[in-house]
Amino acid sequence: MGTVAAADVAGTVSTLRAQMERMQGRRLDTPVLPVAPALAELLPGGGLRTGGAYALGRSMALLFALLAEPSQAGSWCAVVGMPHVGVEAARAAGVDLSRLVLVPDPGERWLAVTSTLADVLSVVAVRPPSRAKDSEVARLAARMRERAAVLLVQGPWPQTEAMIDVSDPSWSGLGEGHGILSGRELTVTVTSRRAPVPRSRRLMLPDDRGRLGGESQPTRTRLPEPVPMRRAV
Repeated sequence: MGTVAAADVAGTVSTLRAQMERMQGRRLDTPVLPVAPALAELLPGGGLRTGGAYALGRSMALLFALLAEPSQAGSWCAVVGMPHVGVEAARAAGVDLSRLVLVPDPGERWLAVTSTLADVLSVVAVRPPSRAKDSEVARLAARMRERAAVLLVQGPWPQTEAMIDVSDPSWSGLGEGHGILSGRELTVTVTSRRAPVPRSRRLMLPDDRGRLGGESQPTRTRLPEPVPMRRAV
């Protein structure tokens, strides 16, 4: 994992390119980047379409879940404009930190930083501090398509492949006032211009391994065996 100041982003491009060529051999040219199987059922095309943009809610757990599979598959990822990213939480969620670049505070140059990173990285996640002009959005979209990169935006964004958000969280694992939290169940909803009806599903995020998993199974309480009554003598 690397942390890069906004002013140094341009100078790191050649270094990142060399590292990518050394570690993954070539740029992934598949049209869809992988996601967890439970999430693939909700997304159009079963993954993250290269060249496309996705609008996300503010859930960091959701962001890490989207970065985990691509990073494990060899894709380099960047997180821009999120100074409080929990690195250990990202690791626990399955993100390969050796392929993660952090730009915590890009300042007013966040759009230029995002565009520059898209030249060499497969997935760029950004939290815009301000609204971008339509012309700037169009130029960034063209760059993402040209480089076959994926843009993940925390917040509203025009011309997205889909909007992904979570709601209605509930924790599991606690017994009658005691026990250990083992997972959080929530509703993941994907709204796409490619599908007329939003798709929703209850998923575990995180599950007992810290990852995104399928629907939780209800626990059944086993009642004690009845004690046979003895006949009074």
